[in-house]
Order: sequence, then C-alpha cells, then structure tokens
Amino acid sequence: MTLPASMTIVEIAAPGGPEMLRPATRPVPAPGTAELLVKVAAAGVNRPDVAQRKGVYPPPPGASDIPGLEVAGTVVALGAGVTEYAIGDAVCALVSGGGYAEYAVCPVPQTLPVPRGLSLVEAGAVPETFFTVWTNVFDRGRLAAGESFLVHGGSGGIGTTAIQLAAARGARVFATAGNAAKVAACERLGAGRGIDYRREDFVAVVKQATGGTGADVILDMVGGDYLPRNIACLATEGRLLQIAVQGGAKAEINLAQVMMRRLTVTGSTLRPRSVAAKGAIAAALRREVWPLLEAGTVKPVIDRTFALADAAQAHATMEDRRHIGKLVLTT
Repeated sequence: MTLPASMTIVEIAAPGGPEMLRPATRPVPAPGTAELLVKVAAAGVNRPDVAQRKGVYPPPPGASDIPGLEVAGTVVALGAGVTEYAIGDAVCALVSGGGYAEYAVCPVPQTLPVPRGLSLVEAGAVPETFFTVWTNVFDRGRLAAGESFLVHGGSGGIGTTAIQLAAARGARVFATAGNAAKVAACERLGAGRGIDYRREDFVAVVKQATGGTGADVILDMVGGDYLPRNIACLATEGRLLQIAVQGGAKAEINLAQVMMRRLTVTGSTLRPRSVAAKGAIAAALRREVWPLLEAGTVKPVIDRTFALADAAQAHATMEDRRHIGKLVLTT
C-alpha cells in the first residue's frame, strides 16, 4: 500500500482556549516494533485532551504532542514483529497521544478489533472510557453483582460507560448529573436512580435508597469538597476510586471514619502507565466487555461528531457541558 508522505493533524499552538487547536501538516509516522499504523476514521475527544490543551496535563515522555488518546480506523502498515493484525483490519486503540490526525501509530497490546456491529465512528468512542472504567471500577474497585455503585458525572463519556457496565454486571447503579435531562439519560442507560446534584444531596439520596448502608463503590472525577461527602456516602468496606480532580486536588477528611468503616480510598491515572499494563487491561476488555458490546448490551453513547478540522469547536462543546456521552472527531 502506498502511503502519503504527509498528513493533516490538529496541534496545540500554545496553551489556552479551544482556539489554540489548529490544523497543521506533519509527516506520516512509521510504526516501530510491535506497533501498527492506522488510518484514522474517528478519534474520541476526552477531558484529558482539554487539560493538555490548557497546559496542565503534558504528554508523558516519548508520547506524541498531538492530542487524542483513542482512535479507530484501518491498519495500513505493520511494524516489525507484528503477527496479530493484518493490513486492512478494522481496529480501535488506546494511544498516549497522536489521535487528532489522519494517521496514528498504535501499540499492538493496546489495540483491539472493532467489536462486531459497531461502526468505526462508534469504535472511536470506546477505548479511553472503557479502559478507564474497567481498570478502576472492576479491577481496583472490585465491584460485584448485587453491590451498590455511584458514579459522578453520569452523563459524560466515563459516566455513560460506567452506568452501562455496572448495570450489565448486576450492580445497583446511582448516578449524579447536572439537570433533569441528563438525569433521565442516566436512568435510560441503566441507573436505578439518577441524582440532580444541583437540587439533591447525593449522600442523602443514596443512604435513603440503600436503607442507610451507602454505596459499596464510588467513581469520582470531581475531588475537592466531594471527598468528605463521598466518604460519608460509602458503605462499610466501601471503595472510592478517584480518577480526576476537576473540583480541586486537596480536601480534608475524617480518617477515623476511614478506619472504623474499613474504607479504601484509591485512584489512578491511565496515560502514563506502561504498554504492558495497558495491554493487560485490553485483554480483560476483550474477554469481559467485547461480548457485551457485540451483543448490544452496552454501547458507546455519542452526542455529536465533528470534522477533524473542527476540533476547536468540539473542545468548546465539551467545556459547555451540554452534551451527553462522547464527542468524536472524524476524518
């Protein structure tokens, strides 16, 4: 297959607002050992992309400075030693950067076949949120069937994924969201009780609904003053998973409550982890989640798509917080 020498990408001209995202031209990269070159059909837009654009979440050493952490498309070149995929295969992948481009290099362990029944655009909305939810909620958080689960930001990309996976695996799901329409969307996706955080106290709602027990697992991306409230909301032996700090990185809690109720407070970031670690998550997803996607039991929720050149508009839409589910760039 003859490949072009150059490609269109979206780069961050300087730290700042969405207008700092600008189309540019770069050479088409070559895949290295155990890597694929993928012709990108779709690239998901995620909050870490926004943080990188603002200059507060730099790419890890060795990663592309081009934003974009997930892609779906067609394999067009194979690096040395690759036997798992062939040219022409439809794949989706988690990447450490480089997604906002016409071509992207993808490590084989972080790449998965597009689930049967999903389009390339739908597949482009899968990796970042499904990798994040799986490793936190089900690996670190050990959420089990019959347990109660609360996810904050239930109408976002992470939230819509977490609701569906938790419900599909037999948990009782609660989700916070910012208005009645978003609450209703959470409930349609499988939350037994959506909570309008602007009008309701999520601690009181979850406690009342669970007979005073509380949530066994909480997935939070807010931080700040949500931390002591999350602690109050947890059941004995409960687990709090922190994946972002949109409301602030510092808070004060009562450690006596952590000790007396044997709570676990943990967290993680995904992007800096090794290829091997991400590959282990990919293997678990293929085994445990891909059958759910192929059966239609869970699905990526896409609010809108944008042309690659309109990435700035996609970021502005994300920061408006009016969307439900994912935003996706298409080439």
